[in-house]
Amino acid sequence: MSHIHKLIVGAITILGLASCAADLPRGEDVTTREVTSRRIELPAQLPPMKAFASSRIERPARPNREIAGDFLDLSFALESGRQLPVLTRFEGPVTLAVTGRAPAALAADVDRLLRRLRIEAGIDIRQVPAGPASITVEMISKRALQGVVPHAACFVAPNVSSWTEYKAARRTAQTDWTRLTERSRMAVFIPGDVSPQEMRDCLHEEVAQALGPVNDLYRLPDSVFNDDNFHTVLTGFDMLVLRAYYAPELKSGMTRAQVAARLPALLARLNPRGGTGAPVQTAPTPEAWKQAIETALGGRDTSPVRRDAARRAVELARVHNWRDTRLAFSLFALGQLNLGLNSDLALAAFREAEDIYRVTPGTALQAAHMGVQLAAHALSLGNADTAIRIVDSHLDAVARAENAALLSTLMMIKAQALEYQGRDPEAQLVRLDSLGWARYGFGSEAEVAARLDEIAAIAPGGRS
Repeated sequence: MSHIHKLIVGAITILGLASCAADLPRGEDVTTREVTSRRIELPAQLPPMKAFASSRIERPARPNREIAGDFLDLSFALESGRQLPVLTRFEGPVTLAVTGRAPAALAADVDRLLRRLRIEAGIDIRQVPAGPASITVEMISKRALQGVVPHAACFVAPNVSSWTEYKAARRTAQTDWTRLTERSRMAVFIPGDVSPQEMRDCLHEEVAQALGPVNDLYRLPDSVFNDDNFHTVLTGFDMLVLRAYYAPELKSGMTRAQVAARLPALLARLNPRGGTGAPVQTAPTPEAWKQAIETALGGRDTSPVRRDAARRAVELARVHNWRDTRLAFSLFALGQLNLGLNSDLALAAFREAEDIYRVTPGTALQAAHMGVQLAAHALSLGNADTAIRIVDSHLDAVARAENAALLSTLMMIKAQALEYQGRDPEAQLVRLDSLGWARYGFGSEAEVAARLDEIAAIAPGGRS
């Protein structure tokens, strides 16, 4: 991607709501001793890791004139604000090689991604076993990656094909995106010692940015090209953008004005139901808001500074009269950073964010991230029926988005709620099902066990 790091907000923090439950008027009090000692034992043998078999192709619902504006803003600027003078892409067939110690689970994800790129984006791309490739995906340790690029989850760099080559060429003209006129070599660096889902998420976004847009826009509700990090596999919008990128009407070296002139007819051909019209020019998101969000969720400042930044992001969103995903994301950040400290503020923030996401097309997944917080809170109060209802309302959207970590967390909450109701056989089946997804979403048995314990600590001690 054009930038080196991405805000890592995929972690689902939920225990903080339960820690405030004793202060609330309803439900049973749960002492700290009870909360910290309640555990769920893992089965002697965990079920096999689950994986998503096929992706549901969903076309973007927004008009083409909006998509055209997004295309231009994604393709002709870096996140730093530097402008890119021309469009660049691979001209001709694209090859991809995976090097380093790649876990077995990654092979299936690479195969599925390339198949989707061929079918949905129309890109002539195939994997090669070794040797020179257009895109080299190198697996390295998280420690090595962050030792060179602190706070990076994963990233892409131009004009290199290995980690060694990148380290030698970083901060030189060779890896300067603004000097590109055509793409010939790209390297994607992914940690090989994280969960299978995190590796897949990095694979999707970084390969997409090796092929196409190198910017991220906070305003996008339906794309991985957004630093809110909710969507983690390529969406219908993303595939349409990539299909346009590699359409015969465009080529490397075209200016923004030249691309803008061709986009209306091009998008009308690729996405007829989106209509036509000149690209919509959207005012850029103010730097002050972006800085507030990045301070709040970047993890490099103290907690009070981060909470102040989240409050500032919400205030700025309201000053600008936003009722879009940027206000909702500001509220999400405010809620996350007040978990365990101010339950009233956190819950109010999550509820308002959920209201926005529920009425914004293409944001069912974002609503589910709010739902997991609200379901956990309902469970902490002993409102098992409410917790189950909330969980059930989000499962389909989360499965469609292929977010195994969130899916398993929701199912664990549902299992705990069923157990609280005395429906132990149902609870055991749901919990067992959750573990297969948890193995993909969280990785190690220790991480899976920690998530189970976290959710076990939420429910009150008795049964309804």
